[in-house]
Amino acid sequence: MNLKYLIGETSEYDKKQALEEKRPKSWLKSVSAFANSFGGKLFFGISDNDEIVGLSDAQGDAEKISEAIKMHMNPIPEFKFSFETVEEKTILVLSVFAGNQNPYYYQGDGQLIAFVRVGNESVVASPSQLRELVLKGSGQTYDSLKSIYDFKDMAFTKLRSVYFKQTGKSFEDTDYESFGIIDGNGNLTNAGALIADDSPVRHSRVFCTRWNGLTKASGLTDALDDAEYSGSIITLLQEGLAFIARNTRKAWKKLPASRLEMPDYPDRAYMEALVNALIHRNYLELGSKVHIDMFDDRLEIFSPGGMMDGSTLEGKNLRAIPSMRRNPVLADIFSRLNYMERRGSGFKKILDAYSSYEKKPVFLSEHWGFTITFPNVNYDSETTQDDSLIVQDDRINDRINDRINDRINDRISFSETENLIFSEIKNNPKITIPNLVAKTGFSEPTISRTLKKLRENGLISRIGARKNGHWEVLKND
Repeated sequence: MNLKYLIGETSEYDKKQALEEKRPKSWLKSVSAFANSFGGKLFFGISDNDEIVGLSDAQGDAEKISEAIKMHMNPIPEFKFSFETVEEKTILVLSVFAGNQNPYYYQGDGQLIAFVRVGNESVVASPSQLRELVLKGSGQTYDSLKSIYDFKDMAFTKLRSVYFKQTGKSFEDTDYESFGIIDGNGNLTNAGALIADDSPVRHSRVFCTRWNGLTKASGLTDALDDAEYSGSIITLLQEGLAFIARNTRKAWKKLPASRLEMPDYPDRAYMEALVNALIHRNYLELGSKVHIDMFDDRLEIFSPGGMMDGSTLEGKNLRAIPSMRRNPVLADIFSRLNYMERRGSGFKKILDAYSSYEKKPVFLSEHWGFTITFPNVNYDSETTQDDSLIVQDDRINDRINDRINDRINDRISFSETENLIFSEIKNNPKITIPNLVAKTGFSEPTISRTLKKLRENGLISRIGARKNGHWEVLKND
């Protein structure tokens, strides 16, 4: 039996060369973290460099470990021991099971500390993580708790109108309780406060930015478009989707009786991601917001709070990850509005939406947040996104139609872009960049890059200031 076989499929584990009796916190913090999350194993008798050193008295160490857990853990988590022989040396395996009496604290040296797993480390739980553990231990969730606001002060016209539009049914007054917007005593829940038209939960917002280029600070203008939305999370969803849509362009190809479109991002994928970002985010993280960041080559959607159990996604089959709902009341409301399914298949839908593309989305889960990065399927790093086949009207399409082949994502060559802009400058030397954007359909960054190339090739030069100057054509061909 080797170490790899011993560890098996255990994704969360720690190794200790020997039992540190005088420093119980050094390994009990892992016991706390495993119990507070998804369980794990501690292997005693293995060094940090994976050398099998074994224990001289494994049975005695097990008794000492058991006593230390009972003395320093509050409450006491469920655990068990097993003994394995590797290279004729005895290894002690301490298995700690995920608990339901969270938080599980380490107590000692006048301290009472709860630990959680972050990557492969056990770290002190942050205030928001500790609050979430307390709710988990009490069998409650943030969205089901009574809010500090009064139901009579709230309006739900957005919920009513969307419910009717999505289901064809009228929202009745009796539905407020069945939806979880109010509790059995008529008190407004946190879910109700988030769904209300003018949601008073101020950190429930969405920040949207279309950045200029590939980073958050590039080009003549840092951002091409930005917006901040607040209010009902239904409004946040609608406005967020609208922002992405207006900053997403489509490549398309003419067919005999129609045209075939290919947007930068599959709409089903980013809709699913934004729904999940709003529903599964950690609303206990005060001051945090959902972020939508769009770049030339990608779209990023960030949601405060990582996976509920604190796990990472590294090495996992995303299609097989079970659904865990941090805010089940909100999830139920959105499923009633037909925005999501009850069975929770978000990862699968996102992956399926990209199944026909070579580029794939990237999922990143960290303890403070969850980010999904969608690649722009029309972006070509060897040219630019703005040089891709993004045609706004028949005038431009006719100029390049004979260059289209059977691939949906064919590109306009850079020389075609250069020729078009050069032609406009020859016709009107006083033309401005905004006028070039309007006439050609290309974006300002593309115009700027092309003008730079034309100048470097000695075709044009700039005379005078940007506002009052003009272009001088140095070569007519």
